[in-house]
Amino acid sequence: MPLPLPPLRLTGADILRDGEMQRRSIALEDGRLTRGPLPEVDLSGYLILPGIIDLHGDGFERHIFPRPSANFPLAAGLASTDREAAAHGVTTAFLAQGWSWEGAHRSPDFAEGLMAALDTYRLRALTDLRIQIRAEVHLVDTSQRLIDAVRRHGITYVIFNDHMEEALEMQATKPADFALWAKKLGRTADEHVASVERAQARSREVPRHLCRLAEAFDEIGVVYGSHDDPDGETRERYSMIGARVAEFPTSRRAAAAARAMMSPVIMGAPNVVRGGSQSGNVSAAALIAEGLVDALVSDYHIPALPLAVWALVDKGLCTLPRAWAMISSTPAEILRLPDRGRLDPGMRADLVVVNAATREIEATICGGRLSYLAGEAGRRFIAQPQALRLAAE
Repeated sequence: MPLPLPPLRLTGADILRDGEMQRRSIALEDGRLTRGPLPEVDLSGYLILPGIIDLHGDGFERHIFPRPSANFPLAAGLASTDREAAAHGVTTAFLAQGWSWEGAHRSPDFAEGLMAALDTYRLRALTDLRIQIRAEVHLVDTSQRLIDAVRRHGITYVIFNDHMEEALEMQATKPADFALWAKKLGRTADEHVASVERAQARSREVPRHLCRLAEAFDEIGVVYGSHDDPDGETRERYSMIGARVAEFPTSRRAAAAARAMMSPVIMGAPNVVRGGSQSGNVSAAALIAEGLVDALVSDYHIPALPLAVWALVDKGLCTLPRAWAMISSTPAEILRLPDRGRLDPGMRADLVVVNAATREIEATICGGRLSYLAGEAGRRFIAQPQALRLAAE
């Protein structure tokens, strides 16, 4: 594993502390934020913000499958994902991996392979990479296998997906799209129809299956929730079994119901950046304007996380501290990660250095380890050989 930076104090920057931007210094030592007269690096003209915590990103799939028929080794895909995350200020990333009747790269077999590969890769990772399991609710015959995998690999986050209605509607009304979906999974359309039908035939077993998973997750300490809730009734059903996180509610009614039930609402940063949902669902910015969103995630595009923050600031929907909290301190609270998300002494040294003039991320420090460095900030770090030499002695 890469070694932490030597003790350093970063001075001259505006730092996000206690919900506001403050002109003060910040120090790090042994992977933690600290106090003390340490060798300094001048970062005047920069912002220092908490490292980004991404609770749901499936963009990693394109690093493993740049084309549906062209797959790369898992280790290479994880390394590429790791570096992309670091370059965009992400210090903790949950890779959203399917556990689905769809098969192929969303099958239980592939999911367990990814878990094992990440267990090995984590020893040299720059970013704290973790896995979020997206469990399709109709895959009812894998309950124990999923529970065992969660225990074995230390999975702490599971989201329940139910894409059955979407699959049936696509099959009936958009056969060309359905055939393309099947092709991406390495199936013929007829084979995909058969898979959908097998899963649908188990519909009566879904409630018991979900209750069994919920009971096991409560025992293990897993945070779990639901994905794409279309309405308040659906959110209420999931809430009743303990699935408290509402990920990507597709309507205002679902988001408002989640807020009334005190369920954290998570939306996609690309939705904010693009000005709307790519699939025609509710606007994330509109929900944010009403105070109905708690956190933003990368979804399918990691660079969208910081871009979404600046979009919210420029539209006057949020201050910078409030917008940044949606990708740092609030995700930490949702996933029960008390050691990160804020720049307080004693916390993990997870931070992002942003050029105040260009808004470009020029440095990322994860657990006190330098995971990304570029631009003028890079020059300033490198131009401090005396400080770095003294710190190392």
